[in-house]
Amino acid sequence: MALQVFLGVGALAGGMALILGPRGELIPLPVSALKGSPFDTYLVPGLVLFAVLGLGPLAAAILAWRRHPLAPVAATVVGVTLFIWLAVEIAIVGYSNEPPIQPFYLLLGTAITVIGAGWLIEVGPSTLRRAMLVR
Repeated sequence: MALQVFLGVGALAGGMALILGPRGELIPLPVSALKGSPFDTYLVPGLVLFAVLGLGPLAAAILAWRRHPLAPVAATVVGVTLFIWLAVEIAIVGYSNEPPIQPFYLLLGTAITVIGAGWLIEVGPSTLRRAMLVR
């Protein structure tokens, strides 16, 4: 739950900074890094970051806090979504180890995915089926 909150709060802040400064005014990102991508500014990536990797992990953390039966699925989805975000980011703007933000988030995504998948295995498919039928 703490990892999801950490990811969510950071993504909300980063997404908001990209939304409010879509040409790199708040976060020093060159718009030239988007060359070859479908984006002219960081507005759309900022919106996706805010909504998907900001609100999504926070919603998953709330499910975990409430011990909702679908919380393990939500945690796993958050981790996999972070992997997809990183893959697309690296494909568009390239890999950067200075500062080591991408490797850090790769480790964070791995941790969230492993914990979520382990939790899924622990609760078993019958618990998930019952949760989906009841809700």
